[in-house]
Amino acid sequence: MELGSCVKENSFNDHYSVYAGEALDELPDSFTITDPSIPGHPIIFASLGFLNMTGYTREEVVGNSGAMFQGSGTCRRAVMEIREAIREERKTQVVLLNYRKDGTPFWMLFHMSPVFTEHYGGVVHFVAVQVPLQKKMNFYEDGSRLQQDFVFGYCRKEVCLDSVLGLGRVCPMDQHDDVRDLESEEPCDASDDEKRSAVTAMDNIFSILTHYSESTGKLVCRKRCSMPDVGLLSTSLIISLGRINQSFVLTNPHLLDMPIVYASDAFLKLTGYARDEVLGCNCRFLSGKNTDTSTLYLIRESIKTEQPCTVRILNYRKDKSSFWNLLHISPVRDASGKVAYFVGVQIEDDHKNGDRPGLSPERRQLSVVGVVKVAVRSLSMTAGSSKP
Repeated sequence: MELGSCVKENSFNDHYSVYAGEALDELPDSFTITDPSIPGHPIIFASLGFLNMTGYTREEVVGNSGAMFQGSGTCRRAVMEIREAIREERKTQVVLLNYRKDGTPFWMLFHMSPVFTEHYGGVVHFVAVQVPLQKKMNFYEDGSRLQQDFVFGYCRKEVCLDSVLGLGRVCPMDQHDDVRDLESEEPCDASDDEKRSAVTAMDNIFSILTHYSESTGKLVCRKRCSMPDVGLLSTSLIISLGRINQSFVLTNPHLLDMPIVYASDAFLKLTGYARDEVLGCNCRFLSGKNTDTSTLYLIRESIKTEQPCTVRILNYRKDKSSFWNLLHISPVRDASGKVAYFVGVQIEDDHKNGDRPGLSPERRQLSVVGVVKVAVRSLSMTAGSSKP
């Protein structure tokens, strides 16, 4: 199985017991669960109700982002609101036009909420409930029917009347005209019942996620736990860092013992550790009995002087096997010029790096450092400009 497929599967299975998926499948609601820490913020679980509503199979959905359901008629403003909610790690509710596998559009109420972990208080997943907007009837004052909304999931689909005869007879319309009319309409409002349905569905989902996360020891909750000084990264920064396909960690020098606050998927693959085993720990856990103490001293001095350094150090994986690590460490400054983090980029030295095509290990490391610095600086500038 490819790394990406393993990561997506483990993202769900690592936090919830093996029975969680079965329990979620018993719910009649349409919803998805996504992971912002994986590049592309993919769907890691899709309910049977969602699959029935969209016409896709679970294999076609899991691993892809929600953008696959958008089309020409999808409101960009609504999409931006969802993205802002993800960046700010908050819940949101919007009316959205999406598309089924066969290309037909449908209006839905999109209700999204972050899933927090009690371990370190960060966002691990997002749950999105989709409630298709039901049909509505409009009537003349005498009670005769004026228009009818479509069928399941469409909103305000107009039909024509035989106004000459005044019989209120509905004329069939061309299917393509129906789709064009639906796409060109203004977003309709969800009813109070539909909004309550979304809230109830979210309550049921979180009840299952909370219950089945207890057995794994990785309890999740709907609200961020009050845990000061844990060095949480924002979801937007996690998403930016997740696009980097290289082994690296981000540490926070302002916290006690300079813990790891971000670890890439490639780092987890290289070392054999799970993400929750790494976050909050100092990088010294990679050292072992044969690790050169003089090299460790060079690393400490570079951190103390806030200067970059490159070393070759003997490290150890979770299974106790050793590997030579070409390690590059560099300070990462925010928009004000202060050191916010240190980034450590690891490349396993297997004496074959020089024979590989492409960039040298040194250039690959510097490239990663550059991307991390841009992401951190851009985020700090955005955060600064948003303050009153």
